[in-house]
Amino acid sequence: MSTFLIALAVLLAVVVVWWGIRSRGKPAAPSHSGDNVDTLAGWPPQATRVLTTAERQAYDVLRHALPAHMILAQVPLQRFIKVPTRNSYTEWLRRVGQINADLVVCDRHSQVIAVVEIQAEEDEAGGRAHRRRERMMRVLGAAQIPVHLWRGSALPTVEAARRAILPMQPEEAAQDEAAVAAAHSLPGRMASTAANPPLEEVMPMREPPPSTWFDDLDSAPAPLAGEPPKASTDPKPRPPGR
Repeated sequence: MSTFLIALAVLLAVVVVWWGIRSRGKPAAPSHSGDNVDTLAGWPPQATRVLTTAERQAYDVLRHALPAHMILAQVPLQRFIKVPTRNSYTEWLRRVGQINADLVVCDRHSQVIAVVEIQAEEDEAGGRAHRRRERMMRVLGAAQIPVHLWRGSALPTVEAARRAILPMQPEEAAQDEAAVAAAHSLPGRMASTAANPPLEEVMPMREPPPSTWFDDLDSAPAPLAGEPPKASTDPKPRPPGR
């Protein structure tokens, strides 16, 4: 009996030692304590700049070159690109939808007519910024949106930017230059408004085509190549027509 008890004690000791070694080698479970942290207390917000110095200078060039157009900055692709949602929209957002276009040129109806990307001097070929820009340019090219790549250290002049984004006939260019000059003086601006009423008074405003900008859209992950499609487990119905 004493031999049996000794063997049992040795076996229990071995089990305890093995369990201790196994517990120390197991990775710690992820902590979810952040869920209970107040948003403002845990991440104190602070306002910062939206554009870099080169982007601000390029914005000024576009604003003076195209005074009748809307110039938007740092717009995510998902805000002005429409894609079909037969595949996972969440997966598309993960790949390219959340990439921001530096400067977006729109007409009076907020329809995008061109995108301007500013290339910084420190951007290296094959680097992260370069790969991001290549993905974005492929998407915009497929959507037939012209993309103009400007170097931050060699921005075009106002006239060159106008000719590049809005190719015109000579008489149209002269009229546009006159409109730019009139926009810099109050009497000229008032006379121009009286002679040429706002476009909204001549042409009724039209709504832009719907986009796939859904703040609450959620869908199942898209299968990778070679994998069978997985059924969606999302209980929410997909919006009609999306």
